[in-house]
Amino acid sequence: MNPKIKLLMICALLVIVFLVAELTGLRASLSPQHIKELFLQFQLWGILIFCISFSIGNLLYIPGWIFLLGAVFALGKEWGGLTTYIAALTSSTISFFLIHKIGGDALRSINNKYADRIFSKLDQYPIYSIALLRLMFQTVPALNYALAMANVRFSHYILGTIIGLPLPIFIYCYFFGTIFQHVLK
Repeated sequence: MNPKIKLLMICALLVIVFLVAELTGLRASLSPQHIKELFLQFQLWGILIFCISFSIGNLLYIPGWIFLLGAVFALGKEWGGLTTYIAALTSSTISFFLIHKIGGDALRSINNKYADRIFSKLDQYPIYSIALLRLMFQTVPALNYALAMANVRFSHYILGTIIGLPLPIFIYCYFFGTIFQHVLK
């Protein structure tokens, strides 16, 4: 299939998912307070529901820090951070397979010297490159989509993600935890 058609299919899918979430009110209901209520209401299923919500939210371009904020608010720094890490890995995996299935290696078909240079570095140091990208951009959907359509191996994608996500999640957890300690006194 033509790479341009694949990219258009992904854009159409994202627009449809966004519209469904907007029209059903799902997008508006994904707030830190709502996430805390989900954890408290469904204690045994909380992590599973959180992972699913994070994954859907990530596909809808809802920033991951909103989910992390809700998790830290509901569970504290340590458990909130661990839960967010699990959800971020889950979300990144789902995004990778979904976008790769639709888009394949569409970005590799771009004939551009800058793109070729980027792909060269990604091919040469895949795990390091992905870990560095995760340190800077965490689970930003555009990064997930780009890596899925850049024809990187899933093993490299997940290892780079596993290595690159803990530090930014720890920093966010510490930051939000500190704020909660001072505000909720």
